[in-house]
Amino acid sequence: MNLSNKKILITGADGFIGSHLTEMLVQKGAKVTALSYYNSFNYWGWLEVLDCLNDIEVVSGDVRDPHFCKEIIKDIDVVFHLAALIAIPYSYVAPDSYVDTNIKGTLNICQAAKENGCERVIHTSTSEVYGTAQYVPIDEKHSLQPQSPYSATKIGADAMAMSFHSAFDLPVTTARPFNTYGPRQSARAVIPTIIGQIAAGKKHIKLGDLTPTRDFNYVLDTCRGFIALAESDKTIGEVINIGSGVEISVGDTLNLIKKIMNSDVEFITDKQRLRPEKSEVFRLCCDNTKIHELTGFLPEYSLKKGLKATIDWFTSSDNLSRYKIDIYNV
Repeated sequence: MNLSNKKILITGADGFIGSHLTEMLVQKGAKVTALSYYNSFNYWGWLEVLDCLNDIEVVSGDVRDPHFCKEIIKDIDVVFHLAALIAIPYSYVAPDSYVDTNIKGTLNICQAAKENGCERVIHTSTSEVYGTAQYVPIDEKHSLQPQSPYSATKIGADAMAMSFHSAFDLPVTTARPFNTYGPRQSARAVIPTIIGQIAAGKKHIKLGDLTPTRDFNYVLDTCRGFIALAESDKTIGEVINIGSGVEISVGDTLNLIKKIMNSDVEFITDKQRLRPEKSEVFRLCCDNTKIHELTGFLPEYSLKKGLKATIDWFTSSDNLSRYKIDIYNV
């Protein structure tokens, strides 16, 4: 499928990955409708900073409302469904809200896409559904382990999306990105936490456990992966990882960032940043064979290259000022 001139809806477009995906699709010539979570301030999140803002239609609303979803998907060709609650620590505090947004929201989008005859639905999963790796690299056949309320709701959302393919032949693809990072990411994530504290002049970095490993992916690579999945008919009805296949610990990531930023900061364990022991995912490393075989996709950014781009963005005073570095954001 050529996405140029296609009418595309991006839910969660006002967020970190969604805003980058919006930019990329506009550059490809798509006609983008960007869904921003409704608020009384008429604030559109990261869409506010996009140079292409005048080239998109911004709609405010909530995927938890089925009637709203049916209305905004009228005449839409392709849906990229990214809207979700994603903060793991907050899922310990408010799990019910994750069920409503992640599972019911996905149901509403799939039902609306079915009734409106959408050509493609790209549903967003997460590597968190795998839990701590039982083997590496993790392929799509790896068992699913709900180690947090967040991951449990994403497992439910994935099942809901794929059930619409099985039961109603809805052309769904489930994209399963591993740990995405880059400009505009939430301060609750580990890489922005490290960069932000160093850029703000802190001498001691507050973090949780440094031993877990992650497969970090620069946001533009993740977005290229989403688009590659939408462009290929071979991906319909499939669950597909998006990742680099490179594994690194949080501690080694900290040291790499310190080196790039010429910093001598010291690490301090912040107990409120530690997950419950059985909930921590200790190892993630992606097997990206399937996406490469089906679409030809390979990541373009090494971790070092992506970190340099992320550091350049966060160390801009205008960008850093948007973050409350002294407050731990669950």
